Amino acid sequence: MKKIAIVYWSGTGNTQAMAELIAQGVTDAGGTAETFTAAEFDAATLANYDAIALGCPAMGAEQLEESEFEPLYNSLRGNLAGKPVGLFGSYGWGDGEWMRTWAEDCAAADITLVAEPVTAAAAPEGEAADACTALGAALAR
Repeated sequence: MKKIAIVYWSGTGNTQAMAELIAQGVTDAGGTAETFTAAEFDAATLANYDAIALGCPAMGAEQLEESEFEPLYNSLRGNLAGKPVGLFGSYGWGDGEWMRTWAEDCAAADITLVAEPVTAAAAPEGEAADACTALGAALAR
């Protein structure tokens, strides 16, 4: 049984809702999911998990949240190569540029994404909710 960490930052609750759906997908696929806010996780904790999902909404001019999440991601970045990773986040404007930039950064760091990054315009519903549970299942495989 794979142990998956789901780590997120959420300002409005939408990215948190996505994290909860991903955790359900992990559980439904037979894995164990533990969710953490960015403030509750660190690089040392990463070694305890087989895979990780990282979630952050688009902030400002479509970028990662700068005070908690981006520093956490940067501290994890060098240790993510070889570990299955999933990316997710919500947005209220723009076209998803922050997620494309984040995925490109992962590719440049040899970080393997288990699926296409999942985005949701506001709260995860319909296809976005289904994509969240599918991401969880992919991480648990």
